[in-house]
Amino acid sequence: MSDFQMYHALGQGDPNGDPNHPGVQGQVPTQQFHAASSPYSVGLSEHNQPSPNVSQHYQSPQYTGQQQYASHTAAQGYFPEQPLAPHGGVASDGKMVQQTGGLAMGGEAHGSVRPHKKKDRHAYHNLEPAGSSQAFNGVPANGLGSPSQFLSSTAPAAQIPTTPYSPGLAAPGAPQVPGIPSGSFAPIAGHPSVPQFAAPPNFAGAHQPIAAGPTSGSQQNRVDPEQIPSIPRSRDVPAQYYLDHVYPTMEHHLPPPAAVSYISYDQGNASPKLARLSLNNIPSTLEALSSTGLPLGLILQPLGPLQPGEQTIPVLDFGETGPPRCRRCRTYINPFMTFRSGGNTLVCNMCTFPNEVSPEYFAPTDPSGVRVDRTQRPELTMGTVEFMVPKEYWAKEPIGLRWLFLIDVSQEALNKGFLEAFCEGILGALYGEADDATEAEKAEGRSGKGQLPAGSKIGIITFDKEIHFYNLKSNLEQAQMMVMTDIEDPFVPLSEGLFVDPQESKSVITSLLTQIPALFSQVKNPEPALLPTLNAALSALSSTGGKIVCSLSSLPTWGPGRLFLRDNQKVHHTDAEKKLFTTEHPGFRKTASKMVECGVGVDMFLAAAGGGYLDVATVGHISSFTGGETFYYSNFHAPRDCLKLSKEIKHSVTRETGYQALMKVRCSNGLQVSSYHGNFVQHSFGADLEFGVIDEDKSIAVLFSYDGKLDPKLDAHFQSALLYTTATGERRVRCSNVVASVSEGGTEVMRFIDQDAVVNIIAKEAASRMTERTLKEIRGGITEKTVDILAGYRKNFSGSHPPGQLVLPENLKEFSMYILSLLKSRAFKGGQEPSDRRVHDMRMIKSMGVLELSLYLYPRIIPIHNLHDQDGFPNENGHLRMPPTIRASFSRIEEGGAYIVDNGQVCLLWIHSQVSPNLLVDLFGESYTSLQSLDPQLSSLPILETHLNAQVRNILQYLSIVRGSKALTIQLARQGFDGSEYEFARLLVEDRNNEAQSYVDWLVHVHRQIQLELAGHRKKDESLDNLSTSFAAMRAFY
Repeated sequence: MSDFQMYHALGQGDPNGDPNHPGVQGQVPTQQFHAASSPYSVGLSEHNQPSPNVSQHYQSPQYTGQQQYASHTAAQGYFPEQPLAPHGGVASDGKMVQQTGGLAMGGEAHGSVRPHKKKDRHAYHNLEPAGSSQAFNGVPANGLGSPSQFLSSTAPAAQIPTTPYSPGLAAPGAPQVPGIPSGSFAPIAGHPSVPQFAAPPNFAGAHQPIAAGPTSGSQQNRVDPEQIPSIPRSRDVPAQYYLDHVYPTMEHHLPPPAAVSYISYDQGNASPKLARLSLNNIPSTLEALSSTGLPLGLILQPLGPLQPGEQTIPVLDFGETGPPRCRRCRTYINPFMTFRSGGNTLVCNMCTFPNEVSPEYFAPTDPSGVRVDRTQRPELTMGTVEFMVPKEYWAKEPIGLRWLFLIDVSQEALNKGFLEAFCEGILGALYGEADDATEAEKAEGRSGKGQLPAGSKIGIITFDKEIHFYNLKSNLEQAQMMVMTDIEDPFVPLSEGLFVDPQESKSVITSLLTQIPALFSQVKNPEPALLPTLNAALSALSSTGGKIVCSLSSLPTWGPGRLFLRDNQKVHHTDAEKKLFTTEHPGFRKTASKMVECGVGVDMFLAAAGGGYLDVATVGHISSFTGGETFYYSNFHAPRDCLKLSKEIKHSVTRETGYQALMKVRCSNGLQVSSYHGNFVQHSFGADLEFGVIDEDKSIAVLFSYDGKLDPKLDAHFQSALLYTTATGERRVRCSNVVASVSEGGTEVMRFIDQDAVVNIIAKEAASRMTERTLKEIRGGITEKTVDILAGYRKNFSGSHPPGQLVLPENLKEFSMYILSLLKSRAFKGGQEPSDRRVHDMRMIKSMGVLELSLYLYPRIIPIHNLHDQDGFPNENGHLRMPPTIRASFSRIEEGGAYIVDNGQVCLLWIHSQVSPNLLVDLFGESYTSLQSLDPQLSSLPILETHLNAQVRNILQYLSIVRGSKALTIQLARQGFDGSEYEFARLLVEDRNNEAQSYVDWLVHVHRQIQLELAGHRKKDESLDNLSTSFAAMRAFY
């Protein structure tokens, strides 16, 4: 295997330099979290003193140069000094002994399994110590010292290693570029333009399995929850490390966990934020891949957002000739193509075809075979670039994006406050809030600057039983309304004035959106006509393409395309249920197809008051088919949800968006694309994917299969090419290139698994099957696939371990928990669930990126009643110091506590019934001393000059930027008061809930199935074979 320097020489590529590398013995970083004793325990006298004034609106240091957080200005902390409780850190896998061996799994234990008490099977239960000295619920046993946040206070604190890259070591599994000598195009070490990367610690410890063995004493027949893999721990430690380090995309071969905020440095391999391989080392044959049971796939988020501090994606213009491409396979130029014959021949890295270099692109090569202008060519040094393309790539003349807002003005929208909130949201999206304005703008009576890119234009249509068009020309004093009463065959009555520049016509637009709620308050038509309105909007955009933002608040039961109540609970859990998850309405299908052809996409904002039925399967089909998104408010209530609606409209309008998009994925010889999963159109297998619109939050899963054997001496290459028109009106191709090394067997493969990508692929595949198979079959298929993967590792790669031990792959430690959460998700869970909720979550999963899905499956839970006085404030480097998160189990909830629970879709503020009044006063204000006094409609915290209030607001501000497409607003969940407490219980995914087992019981079940597989006694449901083998890796050969 060639040296890593063939790619880049920003370091030696020492495996010790990879923070996620499993093959290194190393120390883990010092856990920087501190668990302080709760300052808000009822009866503490320290907080009867007046709070020091932490003034100046907490404006000082900045985080990543972008978000401002409140600063800790008091010299003496707001809290009394607390001893810092030790943290468990992250033990190496060899030390994590799960006590499952004594659970009579596979006949290993002699005793019988102690049945769980019925009260232990639900979210709200108390764990009995059973004679153990282990601390529960955060309360030290027998008056011992303060427990750690993870209840593992016996683990010693680890130290941060200071060893730099060991010279001369090549990174294991480092990809190779044939024909490029070592160090050929490495930048000069120490050059000021090249970041220097310190050697990060090894988070996970040595490449050793997690062994589960029997325990002794009173807990012999119990599982210690502390010793099973922890998702919060797997997130918190890397998050601390990446505050001060970047992720170099070539030196490190395992990306950070998806839920971690990090800055990537593009060294020729695309950033994991844009493309993640499930296997960063690929077996050379199908048989070797089958022995692992893993899928070989790629998660693409082609327009994924970048953080401040990351390199911008370069835009390159090659004029009328267009970017250089391979003449045989049409791969675009990339860093892994090689030049021969003095620079006259370009060898494709996908198909190895030698292409003649055009005279205008020619440059000589140096004696080592590298172009002399390589460092000046971004397309030869960066993994992701954009190419301007000539007219031959155009479907129609590219122009700035046209936005058309369709506003439901029916009676239901007016009554529930949805209409007024939607109009205010549009105003905020177009012009920003008054707080965003500069002093000069405020003096002129203007709000903030325009939010849309230059060249964009907007139009407004309202609808109920009729369709209302508006002339918004800037020379009018107020908008002119034209009413379309013929909804059987609607047309656009305006030749000009429908689409206008939002800045030129600002006064007209502002006046209209302000007046619409009052204008229709007297009309009150109860039945909206949705499909005719969508067809009219399509007519308006058919010549240019564009984006539709549509609101709907009741089932559209009027005119062509009228819908009826389809959700019959009698068909739930039957073969007929899958028909509820798709639409058979020919009108909606035809309109969606025409929209994709014209380059039009739709974002739907659906508000169901009281959980009413909206037939999301049919209405949302338009969004999913065209590449848009459905924002679904299952129980919309004004004013509680108005802020969330406003923020999500703004995000929908301002995020990076392209339209008229086509996508193609290419891979190396020996591999072929087997399937795609996501929200798009593909007319035939092998054809390009088509999107009406695509934005920064959408992802696609691509699965690969073998059509030959890979050469272990070469690398496997993948390239995605997205041809689209930007919101500013430029036709471009965005290319992302990913490389992986190839090995003979599966042993090396297990060391470079991307857990988040594997989970995302399985989730998307399962969601795609919901319209074909029953939910029971899908859940069974997911379970079978999980057992196949873990049994394949146990049988082929784990080495010698006692048969009673549960042995998990190093990089799949948390895999079982993610899969259990997937089974508990609204899309797949057993029990009763409205079809609207199921189908919405199903389509959402199909388009979720790895970050959003990771949070969706396992929420972040942050205790705020025992924050350290430095938590929630910037550290000396300007990075926000985040408190540790806790496991999603009620056993971790402390009496009198308060918790932020965020799963990327909803953010709950759960408050225990015995919470200290001092905490409520510090968090909400002096007039709030009890849970009853809090406003249940609260959606954001008031700005107070208290230490705790500043901490929590800063933490919420941070969470709002590390998430997917859904806005962060808080929703109160007061114990014993609010219905949202049911949602809180549902999010405690480690407990027994959502018609599924607890985490511990699930591991016991999986372990038993693995033992049966190893013994050859596992019974497999033949009806699930097609489902579980469809994950490109196929079923394990055994």
